[in-house]
Order: sequence, then C-alpha cells, then structure tokens
Amino acid sequence: MSAEASPVFQVPGNDSEMEAAGAKARKTFRYFWREMSWERRRIIPGLSLAAIKATFRDPPEMQSTDPDALEAEHMWLVDVDFDGRRLQGTLINSPQSLQSIDEGDRVTVAGKQLCDWMYVIGDNVYGGFTVDLMRSRMGKSERKQHDQAWGFDFGEVGIVNLVPPDYIGDEPPAKKGLFSRFSHPEVSPQDYDKVAATEHPMSVNIRESLEETLSENPDMVHELDDNGYTFLHQLSLAGSLDGVDVCLKHGADPNRKASNGMTPYALAKCLGWKRVMARLQNAMTD
Repeated sequence: MSAEASPVFQVPGNDSEMEAAGAKARKTFRYFWREMSWERRRIIPGLSLAAIKATFRDPPEMQSTDPDALEAEHMWLVDVDFDGRRLQGTLINSPQSLQSIDEGDRVTVAGKQLCDWMYVIGDNVYGGFTVDLMRSRMGKSERKQHDQAWGFDFGEVGIVNLVPPDYIGDEPPAKKGLFSRFSHPEVSPQDYDKVAATEHPMSVNIRESLEETLSENPDMVHELDDNGYTFLHQLSLAGSLDGVDVCLKHGADPNRKASNGMTPYALAKCLGWKRVMARLQNAMTD
C-alpha cells in the first residue's frame, strides 16, 4: 500500500460517526491479530496486506504554532507486532503537519490510539471500519477512484466483514460479472456472534500435528521463543482454543509469565478470547 493509495482525509475532531467506527475497530482488533498470528505460521503467505491505522499527535513541545496545522493525524502502519501490551508498526504515510514522526519510522502505539485495522486475502478486504465510513460519504465516481487506488475489493458500503465467509461456513459473495449492473443481489452483514463462536481454520487444522509434535518432543511445550513466549503464550494471544487445549494436556504451565509479565490468561483476556480464558481458568484451578 502506498501513500497515494491512502490519501489524507480531514474529518472534524467531534465526528461521532468516525469515533464509533474507531470503537468498532478496537473492539474487533482480536480478529486482525489472530489472522496475523496464523500468517506467521504459513509457509506460503496468505495476506496481500495487513495494516492498522492509529491516531498520532505531537508532544506539546513540538506542536506547530501554525493555526492551519493539523492537531492529530490518522495514519497506517504495516509490519505490525503486538505482545499483549503494546502495538508496534512501520509508518507508511507522510505526516502533513506532525513533526515528531516520519514515514518509515518504527513506532509504538497504545491501544487507545488504534482507530482501524484491515487485512486483505486475495483482493478482498476484511475490517476497515473507518474506510467503510469514508466510502459511504463518497459519490459513486469518487468511491470507484478510491477503490482503484487501493487495488482491493472493499465490498458493499455498510458491510464490514471480520473474516472470510468460508471461515464460518458461509458462501462467498457472488463475483461481479458482465451483467452485475442489471442485478443487485442482497448482501447481508456478517454475523459477528457466529465469528466469535467459530475457531480459526488453522487452529483446528494444527491440533493433530501439534499433538504429535509435543508427544515426540515433550520439552518443546516449555521452550521460549525469541520474544520470551511459550507455545501456550502465543496461542492464548492468538485465541486458539485447540492449540491451548493441546498445550495444557501436554503439561504447559498456565501460570507461567511471558517476558512482559503476562500469563497466558492475561494474554487471552487482553483481546477478549472468552473460550480460551475459560479453558485456562479451568487449568489454573485443577
């Protein structure tokens, strides 16, 4: 994604609709992180893009005295990392007014700064709550130019999917064809409750191989990765009920703290993985 594909849109600071879109993005961020977690385990990359948008402000001592300068700017970051406490990413936009950051900087942001996220599989966009709102405010021609600049299919205005339809057993939407201009099939919003109740396909598929790996190499369940995380820490943050269950059955310590001081339960809780939290809680009381 280039800066040209993500132009700057100015919105009022008291835009309640934009604030609501940002709140939805923060509430559903766990699905972005889950997809990122599994992407790192794929041999062949599955994502065309994964990015978050955050709100930035200069510290008081660096704020511009220009009355026309922007007080805050919302910009996209890629190469995102998350450890349960903080988000990091590489800024891919050039600030218009801010002086404390620049395009290409590796920055750390707090969760409250997050205002959007999206990932792309093929050319289909998942997430993008503020993008959907901005598209709803465009005319047909402007929206078409916007989508062409990104090079992705954002789908119908007002419909923000969290995951690919096949993840939850739904049929994919019909592709636009030669006669699509004459027909307007109804597109239903994705059932977010169904998304929450359904395990990621890779979590289901990894169960057997993880079981086999830990049976053959029992010490692996206690090993730490370069970030000081065990398998149980990683899978708890990714919301993998199957993976967490296998690790616990093979002796993983549910009370062990990661390098940042967070237990598996705390990692699952920070993103609201309720089913994983329940499984870990049972293990901690056994």
